[in-house]
Amino acid sequence: MDKLTEYPQIIKRILTEYVELCKNRQNSNLETFLIVDETNNHYIWMNLGWEKDERITGITVYVRIRDRKFWIEEDWTEDGIASDLMSAGVPKEDIVLAFHHPKMRQYTDFAVA
Repeated sequence: MDKLTEYPQIIKRILTEYVELCKNRQNSNLETFLIVDETNNHYIWMNLGWEKDERITGITVYVRIRDRKFWIEEDWTEDGIASDLMSAGVPKEDIVLAFHHPKMRQYTDFAVA
């Protein structure tokens, strides 16, 4: 697996599937979209809009590719983007749960950095 070409394709495919699923929901006042910065390897699934009288603006998932690994900076999915990455063939040692403090990462089954 050539990480430099395949890893960006994997994360774009996974996040695009989630975004498309969200677009089918009932609330038309909430926009869900994918922000991709391929030059710097940043991938963000974001929600923006209104739900009743409340402003919604937030990142659901933020993943970046750094040092040939996936760094999951933010993940508010039920099962975790790491599970989707592993299902796509990415080994655990190429996934960093960056939302955990660096001292705590050693207690996960994933890479520490």
